[in-house]
Amino acid sequence: MKPELDIRAETLLSVRGLNAWYGKSHILHGVELEVRQGEIVSLLGRNGAGRSTLLKAIMGAVTTTGEVAIGGRAVAGRKPHEIAHAGIGYVPESRDVFPALTVKENLRLGLKPKGEGRWSLEDIYELFPVLRTRADTAAGSLSGGEQQMLTICRTLIGDPDLIMVDEPTEGLAPKMVAAVGELLERIAARGVSILLVEQKLVIAMDISHRVYVMGHGEIVFEGTPAALQAAPEIRAEWLEV
Repeated sequence: MKPELDIRAETLLSVRGLNAWYGKSHILHGVELEVRQGEIVSLLGRNGAGRSTLLKAIMGAVTTTGEVAIGGRAVAGRKPHEIAHAGIGYVPESRDVFPALTVKENLRLGLKPKGEGRWSLEDIYELFPVLRTRADTAAGSLSGGEQQMLTICRTLIGDPDLIMVDEPTEGLAPKMVAAVGELLERIAARGVSILLVEQKLVIAMDISHRVYVMGHGEIVFEGTPAALQAAPEIRAEWLEV
């Protein structure tokens, strides 16, 4: 069950009129989106709808026009590392870990230059205790689910205000899918906002405060999970196979 969100929470991430291109291909068409402080927001849609491109566009990894602001600070057009320093963490679908380094060494790579922020190594170990027991183990020997947890936690230790997570449960066993969902809820409960791209409708509907549905590079629905549940025509046209 998703945590309660303070209705007075301020907008943390604001996206207005965002367009994105891959070369000459126009992928995003005037996307409007916002995420409040401590909120879990899921991006739903079929493959090719533009969800992953939206995360990359927010992160400055593709050519864009439009407005992106984090905590009221405009970041559109900035380089990815500058956007990261502004408070956005990004967990790509590829689950990139440094396989020859230990779990602890991978986590330390996520630290800010000045050292620990709001999240210490101890905090991370409390969130996902398996990382404590595997701290001196090479990351390449972890299971797919453990590597996903490590990637999320490495991003978190960089002290972002918001993390964007792309398809974290892809290819995972049901037990690990549930563990990822629980981890995201615990992170949000600590005040970190989450923008989640998720293919599994059940988990997205369970942990999200709000959902956006994308189709053909545009937002075609925005509302609560309950509102989406009550809109079978939206699910039939944009989500169901």
